[in-house]
Amino acid sequence: MILREIIEELDLEVKSASGKLDNEVMGGYVSDLLSDVIANSEEGDIWVTLQIHQNIIAVATLKGLSGIVLVNGRYPNEETIQKAEIEGIPIMVSKLPAFEVVGRLHNLGILGAADAGGV
Repeated sequence: MILREIIEELDLEVKSASGKLDNEVMGGYVSDLLSDVIANSEEGDIWVTLQIHQNIIAVATLKGLSGIVLVNGRYPNEETIQKAEIEGIPIMVSKLPAFEVVGRLHNLGILGAADAGGV
């Protein structure tokens, strides 16, 4: 599944890197702890978090994540958006809480590592 399809299905608002919405999503990861995402996410994952500072872009770039979904209607600050544009990392915003976003992603067939036979 590609980001564009997820954006439509979940009614997400795109805040950065709108030219990268054809990124393929290979799985999903949810965490607000950056070190956890670094240790456990996989390349191609879509990351669900409430963190909005620019360090999320560094983590997404390091791990090769397909995009970041910010939950609870939280919006990234301007510095984060600028960094995301430079690095080509799509940031999307949902008004829904993380639990609901992850449930909907799972219903679309986006699996976490445990579901996909990993961890």
